[in-house]
Amino acid sequence: MPQNAPHPDKSGSFTLHIGKEELVVRQRYEAVSIANDALIAVWFLIGSIMFFSPEWTRTGTWCFVFGSVELMIRPVLRLSRQVHLQRVHRTSFGAGASDQDY
Repeated sequence: MPQNAPHPDKSGSFTLHIGKEELVVRQRYEAVSIANDALIAVWFLIGSIMFFSPEWTRTGTWCFVFGSVELMIRPVLRLSRQVHLQRVHRTSFGAGASDQDY
C-alpha cells in the first residue's frame, strides 16, 4: 500500500497520512476547538437565561465567568495546535496554518 494511501486503524476509521500525521493532528485540534466553542455558547446561554430571575443572578454570573474562562482557552488551543504542527512539519512557525479559526 502506498505511504499516502488511506488505511483503516484499530477503530475501523481511516487515516490519510500526509506530512507525518498532519491530517490527524488538525482533526483532533479542530474537534477540541468545536467542543470548546459549544461550551462557551452553553455557559453564556444558561447565564443569560438565569439573569431573567433575580434569584438566579449570582449563578448566572458564575456561568459568565466559566464562559470567559473557555474564551481564554481558545488561544491556548490555537497555540498548541501551531506548536504541534510545527513539530510534525519541522518548518517555521505558522506554516500550515489555515483560514479556520480554531
